[in-house]
Amino acid sequence: MQEYKYKVNGIQLYGAIKEEKYAARRAILPMLQAEEDERFVKEWRNYLEDEARIMKDVPGWKVGENVYHSGRWMPPATGELRPEVW
Repeated sequence: MQEYKYKVNGIQLYGAIKEEKYAARRAILPMLQAEEDERFVKEWRNYLEDEARIMKDVPGWKVGENVYHSGRWMPPATGELRPEVW
């Protein structure tokens, strides 16, 4: 009977630790997302500056305009603006 008691307490402790870990992740997620958004905006600005410099001689080219005309904004594919990942 004593062994069963320790097993139940261990399971409850494991569940409490797991919930604490998930709560910590949920608490820090907005800050991590804000940092990623800030990094993305800086990289996107650099990307548009490069596009303007490269395409300056192309008549009718509009910097930052979506070439697919789908009407929806889609973020770039993962890693497209992250040279440290390449």
